[in-house]
Amino acid sequence: MLRKELPLVERIQPRFIEPMYAEAARELPDSDDWSYEPKLDGYRCLAAKSTGRVVLWSRRGNLFTARFPEIARACDNLPLNTVIDGEVVAIDQDGRISFNVLQHGRPNAHIQFYAFDVLIHRGRNVLRLPLEERRKLLADALVKVAYPVLRSGPFDVKPSEMIRAAKKIELEGIIAKRKGSVYEAGRRSAAWVKYKINRSQEFVIGGYTPGNPFDALIVGYYDGADLKFAAKVRNGFVPHVRREVFQLFTGLTTTKCPFVNLPEKRRTMWALTADEMKQCRWLKPRLVTQIEFKEWTPDEHLRHSSFVGLRDDKEAPQIVRE
Repeated sequence: MLRKELPLVERIQPRFIEPMYAEAARELPDSDDWSYEPKLDGYRCLAAKSTGRVVLWSRRGNLFTARFPEIARACDNLPLNTVIDGEVVAIDQDGRISFNVLQHGRPNAHIQFYAFDVLIHRGRNVLRLPLEERRKLLADALVKVAYPVLRSGPFDVKPSEMIRAAKKIELEGIIAKRKGSVYEAGRRSAAWVKYKINRSQEFVIGGYTPGNPFDALIVGYYDGADLKFAAKVRNGFVPHVRREVFQLFTGLTTTKCPFVNLPEKRRTMWALTADEMKQCRWLKPRLVTQIEFKEWTPDEHLRHSSFVGLRDDKEAPQIVRE
């Protein structure tokens, strides 16, 4: 019945489509024009079913199929010629979503895929259909798909209630989506906004201070073509993670500081002066890390920052201050 009600739309074969992204917001829009979903802390993933095979892609179009075979097997029950969008997450031993567990592949971790949109449905390009129609088609696409693939749907509650619930179960944040909106592939659109409960975002690694094997990461974000220093990050590491991160520095060393706003003139506990920079080792800005922090200071540094993990699903030039 659902398929007969579909408007005429373009026929298309399953392929990688760059996902739609959400804009960061300091508060959630509060009106009947919006719906609200959990913001999950994992890897963005597209799953496609075509004749004889399932393919999983990262947000950058890299293959995830071999990395998450249980998800690929479950998606084999998607309708033919269908592409869905969602987030791969890991559940730790306490039942909470953990990006750190996902990245490091801890034993006994439960890997799940939460699907929240559909881009191609049974060979039809549905990007221009309203959000509510796409949600109906997603439900249809997942009828025969079993765990570890789950459907992430909207909650019919006020934003304040959603925030309280998200804090209680320690979710990363909330996504608000404008009702009636289309899927804007490859765009960071105001039709989707993200509200983070814990202060965290991605940063680019531009150097480090020596230690065992390093003491702190030197991180920043892009402002146009300029990489700006934001913090020295010492916390959040265990010895084996330090070693794993340090190994990735091979081939990235450089004698040139990549940050346009260094050195800083005024010495503070967060700043990097010319004298302190003599101890730094610089890297070509290629690696992306996720950092949690308490707040931004008035002089635009991170306060109480802590390493969460590396992000190999995001490219350095895309990392801006949120």
